[in-house]
Amino acid sequence: MASGHESSVWDLLREYAGTQTGTFTSQEVISWFRRHAPAKATDSTIRVHTRGASWNVDNRSQFANREPFLTRVGHGAFRPALPDEIDEWRSGRDVPQSASTPPAGLPAQAGSEWHTEENTQRLLVEWLRAQGWTIVRTANTATREHGVDVVAELGGERLGVEVKGYPSTVYAAGSKKGQPKTTTPANQAPKWFSHALVPAMKLRTREPASRSVMCFPDFPIYRKLWTETAPSLVGAGIEVWVVGPDGGVEILQ
Repeated sequence: MASGHESSVWDLLREYAGTQTGTFTSQEVISWFRRHAPAKATDSTIRVHTRGASWNVDNRSQFANREPFLTRVGHGAFRPALPDEIDEWRSGRDVPQSASTPPAGLPAQAGSEWHTEENTQRLLVEWLRAQGWTIVRTANTATREHGVDVVAELGGERLGVEVKGYPSTVYAAGSKKGQPKTTTPANQAPKWFSHALVPAMKLRTREPASRSVMCFPDFPIYRKLWTETAPSLVGAGIEVWVVGPDGGVEILQ
């Protein structure tokens, strides 16, 4: 990351947006600035820039000569703009949409299984925000971005979450997209459980003061795997959470 003294507020805001894959609030942007560039801008300046970086606000004349990179999806809520939204803005056909209604094309939810890694992460983040957590980071699941999938903070407590989905019965990408898999989800899920374990252990070593969490969609196999490994996981200080299709989260214990 470039020093806050070297980068403009606009550049720093773009840097923050590049770490996000879902919806975030202006207060979360302010929190990020306070940690990374505390002397760079006032809260009001950050809010003005966040609105100005959005292509679908009513008035961004102050930033008319700068290409937007955000989409406003509600009062004080934003997400990274989609490529086709920026193309529409460039063509001059963009029409501001109601801030109370998320624009069409919001990243994949409908049309995909609720238990994909992307949707599991989205449901978790929405739940965390509802509980008052500030989302510091979300990984880009589409590009399989390295690093902790979700980092959140609340009242001086820091949370690091490794998120996995539940396997589909068909291939989701590549040359075999849509074709049936040769392995069953029940056989593949334990491997995904183990793939979440190593990053969770690494986080405990690297950040012993942070809570280390493995999060999965709520399927019986994941509850069974938790039961079979609970003493070791508890001893290591690693939590297991499950997310339901309605967005509810349960901390297994």
